[in-house]
Amino acid sequence: MASEELAEIEGQISDVLRALANGFQKLEKIKDSNRRSRQLEELTDKMRDCKRLIKDFDRELKDSEYKNGPEINRMMNEKKQSMIKDLNSYVALKKRHTTDLENKRVDLFEGTGEGFAEEENVLLASNMTNQQLIDHGNQMMDETDEAIDRAKKVVHATVDVGTETAAALKSQTEQMSRVVNELDTIHFSMKKASQLVRELGRQVATDRCIMALLFLIVIGVIAIIIVKIVNPHNSSIRDIPGLAPPVPTRRLLFTSK
Repeated sequence: MASEELAEIEGQISDVLRALANGFQKLEKIKDSNRRSRQLEELTDKMRDCKRLIKDFDRELKDSEYKNGPEINRMMNEKKQSMIKDLNSYVALKKRHTTDLENKRVDLFEGTGEGFAEEENVLLASNMTNQQLIDHGNQMMDETDEAIDRAKKVVHATVDVGTETAAALKSQTEQMSRVVNELDTIHFSMKKASQLVRELGRQVATDRCIMALLFLIVIGVIAIIIVKIVNPHNSSIRDIPGLAPPVPTRRLLFTSK
């Protein structure tokens, strides 16, 4: 069976998906643009929560994968893919509603402007003579030429900014490459230094063992010398070279004839 954490997160995701389904059904019935916009913002927040919960579900699934059997892991992965698919469908639905809402606002704005412009042009044309109409047309052409010139300047400025940005990005990329190479060199140096430190540690430990052994040998020899001096007739150290008592001289006895 799956862990309790997975089951709890799955339940929370199911609740959010259910709330999204109800929210979009409610959105279809709302006609006011402002209310539709607020409803879309609420649904967007719920989709963010759902995305965060799916990430938590995936992380918990990876952490408990070794505890679960293959069949449970397969089933949990299928559930995760299904939840991701549902969330993506709601994201696409939200984009469609947002686009429709923006198009309606643009159409409303442009339609109002065109109506006023057409009405104004009709009033002007009805009150103008032929010469006035020609002068007004020339003025509009001059204004259009000026607007085109301004647009060209904006385009050239945009191109210059884009070129400078590309050069800056290239320089930053090269700098990042140098930084990465330096970090690799530092990492290699630290690795070699760690190896040298370990080798020195082993050598120091070996030297300490040898010194300790020599110290024990010296202490032992000193102890034997002290014991021999204190008790020269000790038989347990009689056979040690240099410390054993001198062998008494044997004299041959000759019988006199």
